[in-house]
Amino acid sequence: MDVGDTLELGVPAISRTTLALFAGASGDHNPIHIDLDVARGAGLDDVFAHGMLSMAYLGRLLTDRFPQERIRSYRVRFTAITPVHAQPTCTGRVTAVADGLATIELAVTLADGTTTLTGDAVVALDH
Repeated sequence: MDVGDTLELGVPAISRTTLALFAGASGDHNPIHIDLDVARGAGLDDVFAHGMLSMAYLGRLLTDRFPQERIRSYRVRFTAITPVHAQPTCTGRVTAVADGLATIELAVTLADGTTTLTGDAVVALDH
């Protein structure tokens, strides 16, 4: 792994079924993510994805490439909501390699260019 190397994970568009299944799996049943009436009552046009769903997709981006035990740190910042029906793309770019560790800059971006999540991870390159 070298500085400048990239990782990418495309995921299917966020459906209402995805939101309901994630609510059940995560235990996060906040109705703003699954109940259209609640979302509209909050002034939104529709429900939107859990931020932690995007974080989970970024986690998959990392674990598709590195065994879980090699992830030394992983942190994110939520920057925008992911509307229902949006199609996120997860990306990573290696920004540093030193002492057997790679630092990876992370992002989740929608088709319209909106970045919904940024972050970074440090992974061990060898066991």
